[in-house]
Amino acid sequence: MIVAVVMAAAALPGPAAAASGVGVNWGTMMSHPMHPAAVVRMLSANGVDRVKLFDADPWTVSALAGSGIQAMLAVPNDHLAAVARDPRRARDWVRDNVTRNLDAGVDVRYVAVGNEPFLKSYNGSFINITFPALKNMQRALDEAGVMVKAVVPLNADVYNSPEKTPVPSAGSFRKDINTLMVSIVNFLHRNDAPFVVNIYPYLSLYQNANFPLNFSFFDGGSKPVFDKGLVYTNVFDANFDTLVWSLRKAGVPDMKIIVGEIGWPTDGDKRANVKYAQKFYDGFLKKMAKNVGTPLRPGRMDAYLFALIDENQKSVLPGRFERHWGLFTYDGKPKFPMDLSGNGQDRYLLGVEGVQYLPSQWCVFDKDLKDRYRELPASVNYACSNADCTALGYGCSCNGLSHDGNISYAFNMYFQTMDQDVRACSFGGLAKIVTANASQGGCVFPVQILSASERVVPLRVLAASLVLSVAVFILM
Repeated sequence: MIVAVVMAAAALPGPAAAASGVGVNWGTMMSHPMHPAAVVRMLSANGVDRVKLFDADPWTVSALAGSGIQAMLAVPNDHLAAVARDPRRARDWVRDNVTRNLDAGVDVRYVAVGNEPFLKSYNGSFINITFPALKNMQRALDEAGVMVKAVVPLNADVYNSPEKTPVPSAGSFRKDINTLMVSIVNFLHRNDAPFVVNIYPYLSLYQNANFPLNFSFFDGGSKPVFDKGLVYTNVFDANFDTLVWSLRKAGVPDMKIIVGEIGWPTDGDKRANVKYAQKFYDGFLKKMAKNVGTPLRPGRMDAYLFALIDENQKSVLPGRFERHWGLFTYDGKPKFPMDLSGNGQDRYLLGVEGVQYLPSQWCVFDKDLKDRYRELPASVNYACSNADCTALGYGCSCNGLSHDGNISYAFNMYFQTMDQDVRACSFGGLAKIVTANASQGGCVFPVQILSASERVVPLRVLAASLVLSVAVFILM
């Protein structure tokens, strides 16, 4: 049924161009990537004219050549130390990733120096190297004679308001990094570079059990917040204007702001679902199309939606939802109707064409081998250590499976991740391969795609504590 709807939607005229200033984040932390050229064609077909990347991988970046899509490339956090320590590293990086790609027809606009380097969870690992890396990178770009700006995408946790005065006007940069942030924003401002901030209303809800659900959306269904004559009806506006106040106090009141990441996941948590995601995007895109801005900073704004495609190798330490931010599923299919132009004409976006699948077969638990149940915990633990079992969590899309269904789901995810290798459906004789679709109700047992990647990407494993909790949950 869903396939039929998607095909019918594809027969309609192509979607309108994305609202002015709307781009997407394109991450590549998946076991089976689609060919970048096919993804770029999909972006163009859907009217998306800007992307933000998390590295400068040639396989991905080269696909943007001649597309007219603006690109933000990135220096990953684990490269910051080298760029900070030696200006020559910055010059080499610019030569290899900026100048060369510009010459090849890639429209490079920004270089992101790190990604959320001041997160508290990093325990200060990048505090002393981010600013030197930023300065070296901007100097290298200037020396290369390119009109490209270096920026630092930062999480919204770099600023806050006191608990006793939780309004935007009380906001300022975090005390532990205030001096550093003042230096960074003034440097960016002098170089005509924007402040890039990642704002997640979903995380406000996820991290605070008492957070009002409707304040996450844009339909005014929650009690408003009043601050110095301004009215806030949603957390995004309040968060954004807290940053505006922080910039004012840092001496750069008119600094341009780009929202580097904003989105809503569709699985992995009880409030990470398609219904809420569609509601969130519908409201946000209408807001972008109207160019209303925020109470303190009205007018046009730029924002990159997070994210383009689900990534089954992302770390789940922040939450199981981390692997489900995509507007598109792992195989390039749109998850729900939406209108990137913000005009409210919701319909399914055009998917990625030419995706090839592995054979239609599934690995499931052999229920006739109950005498081997004692081996199940280790088998399920192994499967979920090397594949994505996040949909099995409480309130998630596969939460309603039976005991045996949970085991089959885990086995199949491992089997598909391992390219349906027959040896990946053994589990000590507990599993078998079937050709009847093993999906149950609203829980999809996927068939993996034929990876377009020519590289071998090592699988990320879940943290041991998460693996154990998932295994115990499955076997309950």
